[in-house]
Amino acid sequence: MLQHMPFGSWPSTISAAQVAAGTKPLGGACFFGDNLIVQEGLPAEGGRVTLVEYGRSTAAAGRQLIAAPFNVRSRVHEYGGASWLLLAGAVPAVVFANFEDQRVYLKVLANEEPVALTPPSMIDGDPALRFAEFVPGPDGQVLAIMEDLRAEPVRHIVEIPLDGSASEDLEAIRLLSTPARFVAGPRLSPDATHLTWISWEHPDMPWDATELHLAEYTEQGTLRGSVIAGGPEVSVMQPEWTDEDRLTFISDASGWWNPYTYQLSSGRTVRLVDRAAEFAGPLWQVGTRWYLNENQQTLLCSYGTGTTKLARVHTITGGLEDLALPFTRVRPLALQDGWLLAGTSSLTQGEEITLINLESLDHQSVARSIAELPEPAMLPEVEEFECVNAAGQAVHALLYKPRQEGLAGAEGELPPYVTFVHGGPTSQAVATLSATVAYYTSRGIGVVDVNYGGSTGYGRDYRNRLRGAWGVVDVADTVAVIKALISRGLADPARIGIEGGSAGGWTVLCALTFSEVFTAGISRYGVSDLVGLVQDTHDFESQYMFSLVGPYPEAAELYEKRAPINHVEKISCPVLLLQGDEDKVVPPAQSQVVADALAKRGIAHAYILFAGEQHGFRKSANIIKALESSLAFYAQIFDFAVDVPAIELT
Repeated sequence: MLQHMPFGSWPSTISAAQVAAGTKPLGGACFFGDNLIVQEGLPAEGGRVTLVEYGRSTAAAGRQLIAAPFNVRSRVHEYGGASWLLLAGAVPAVVFANFEDQRVYLKVLANEEPVALTPPSMIDGDPALRFAEFVPGPDGQVLAIMEDLRAEPVRHIVEIPLDGSASEDLEAIRLLSTPARFVAGPRLSPDATHLTWISWEHPDMPWDATELHLAEYTEQGTLRGSVIAGGPEVSVMQPEWTDEDRLTFISDASGWWNPYTYQLSSGRTVRLVDRAAEFAGPLWQVGTRWYLNENQQTLLCSYGTGTTKLARVHTITGGLEDLALPFTRVRPLALQDGWLLAGTSSLTQGEEITLINLESLDHQSVARSIAELPEPAMLPEVEEFECVNAAGQAVHALLYKPRQEGLAGAEGELPPYVTFVHGGPTSQAVATLSATVAYYTSRGIGVVDVNYGGSTGYGRDYRNRLRGAWGVVDVADTVAVIKALISRGLADPARIGIEGGSAGGWTVLCALTFSEVFTAGISRYGVSDLVGLVQDTHDFESQYMFSLVGPYPEAAELYEKRAPINHVEKISCPVLLLQGDEDKVVPPAQSQVVADALAKRGIAHAYILFAGEQHGFRKSANIIKALESSLAFYAQIFDFAVDVPAIELT
């Protein structure tokens, strides 16, 4: 029998402490003989990343392979990715990039200490040479991306000797590709006769335009490649060799990232699948994989829109065969003898590394991101939500209605809703178990996670809607979603919150400034000043604003016009500002200006500055305080009772 209680006041077993303590970042994984190796972050060690070896048939704790102080994390493009490679030869070893000095190390797994393979490069306390995306090369070598920041930034595909001869001698590292602003995806053909990679130049981001290069591999000198795919307004991702004569890759030449194959002997390119679905995503981290070659006739691909499936693509016939698995997202990582290692997501287990039998589709968890799973009775369900904006264009979102078994809202009451806006902004809200979402929904607060125009997952046209319109399209689409929820009788129009961090915080502040549908807002280290952002950011994103807003300084007036920091007087609802005092991306001064303006206008607000935090909160106590303060803020504004300390609004 249902018990009726006011929305927002439902007692929940999901605490802020559980949310803060329960997440462990997971990365790549591979097979290691009969065992498995998984990349994991260690919250108890300040987020240090290591490699952990697991057995297949036991539930025993894994064994760390890379001990402190080494940290398996690359800083290429600042977001890193693909920071290690297993060399499973007669003497098994791991090649990895170390976060502190960004040198490449070789760790023979039977030995204790890693050995440096690349030279030191610290300049003013920061490494000038950085490496990532290690792939097998000729005997005694590995291939990788090398980022060179000693002068004007440049990247190469390089060949690193495994004998340590380059540990003090940069000249011993061979530059294979001609210099480019950005490179990724080095792959040597099975017969070691050809090398392929992708590159792109400013002002493009990799989801805007990349070029796929193909070169004959020679023993000496720089390889002179030809461009075989990509170019202006075409994004090519993840080249892989099917055999010595065929190269597969993902391209959005059709408007959707679909798989293609290129035949060396004929020079012919064939589109393998023609479908309005994404077989890839934004390359924020190098080495991201969306498919694997299962054999010479089939690929295992992740594809979809709001959620993704795992499918077998037949490269000869072009057929697509879905594999029935209970996941909302699947990312193939490694194959061995009919078994697949994959990164998976679900609404009950969250993010996992999963071992899947490709014949029976039986599967077992190897490592889980959430240490302590919430009770099933507290977990929400997800709906793919679609509406249209004022221009008649489709807008997508993920809808999580309030849910707790045995409870319902008071008779005649509509629930409050919190609107999540993701960062990026070229990113996507994905359907998975989120302890933060469940923290709200289990208390009777709905959550809608908006994939506004500019988000990935819905084709190039949808992604391009944000070009020149950041702060406009994202706000209009988010407003359209809320208006649709209200018009369909799902949400209380007087109790609509919005929250987001970083770029998501920008959309929050813009929405509060330039619209009136929200009755409360929370900005976590949100961007409010575009000029400061474009003048002081890292190379990978240094011209990102050119496509999102306009070229700078030519469009300086537009940058000033769009920035919420210049229009705070238009905000009329309560605001909570959460900010780290050591944030270099969005300095505390930006949040302070917003807080001062709110105080001047007499708008209810709170500004919480977290000591020792940077761009994002990492300390458990601060994560707890931020989440409990957010709930207390909504409770005070939306008038419901909660079991967390109240916050004082000025």
